[in-house]
Amino acid sequence: MTAVAKLGVEREEKRVGISLTTLALRRLRKDRLTLIALGVVAILTVLSFSAPFISQVLDISYTETNASRTFLPIGAEGHPLGTDDLGRDHLARLLYAGQVSLSVGFLAAVVSISIGVTLGIITGFYGGVIDDFVNWVIATLNSIPSLFLLLIVAAVLQPSPTTLILVLGFLGWTTTTRLVRGETLSLREREYIVSARAVGASPLRIMFVHILPNLFSIIVISLAIDIGALILSEAALSFLGLGIKPPTPSWGNMLTGAQTFFTWGVHLVIFPGLLIFTTVLCLYVIGDGIRDAFDPTAKD
Repeated sequence: MTAVAKLGVEREEKRVGISLTTLALRRLRKDRLTLIALGVVAILTVLSFSAPFISQVLDISYTETNASRTFLPIGAEGHPLGTDDLGRDHLARLLYAGQVSLSVGFLAAVVSISIGVTLGIITGFYGGVIDDFVNWVIATLNSIPSLFLLLIVAAVLQPSPTTLILVLGFLGWTTTTRLVRGETLSLREREYIVSARAVGASPLRIMFVHILPNLFSIIVISLAIDIGALILSEAALSFLGLGIKPPTPSWGNMLTGAQTFFTWGVHLVIFPGLLIFTTVLCLYVIGDGIRDAFDPTAKD
């Protein structure tokens, strides 16, 4: 065997001895694009939830109106990003709106992922009548346009942040359920699952101790992508007048409300749109990067 062949064998042996999670983390550390996207989302999150502190330091308010200071440009009279049509500081409103939009996206995604993972594991593990019933429900929900369902529910219920979180969460679990179900169908036939059954492990223990940890990559990827999709859903509902109502700010209703004043204050349109675009793009990049990192067939 040549020296090159021996080196290749040694590298392969080392690679086999590394767990997939360790290998994925190593790949993520080398993926600059995903790390940049993570950094951008982290910075936006920290800034948004530091809104009270930043507002106090800069002496700005997201609720205080001033009729003599409407549509101020960027940097005018102590307002870093100008003011809106009521004289409220635009930067402060963007920061507080970030709290609402990010909270709606993250919490609704957590609700949706929780439902999807639980149903996916149960249907994939048991199969039979339970599997058929859940698949029927999924097929029925997917046959109705999601925006149409959201419009009906949002029109019936008062569109507060809590309502949107629950509505978006309870309507967004179908894709996750299908992904988790398919993976569970494969995992339940593995040797360690058969061994667990043989030693008398309960179905609950098998599902949530042996199978669930192996679904980590799917859960994280779905979470990242769902947060971005749900932020867009909130913005779409706000555009149609069924999202979070003012004076509670969100990036979606700020963008919608600014359309009327595009001529007088272009900054009122640019910044909410830019924040939505940047956040959603970064979340999709993160989801794509995690998927590649956990791909067992990928080569380093």
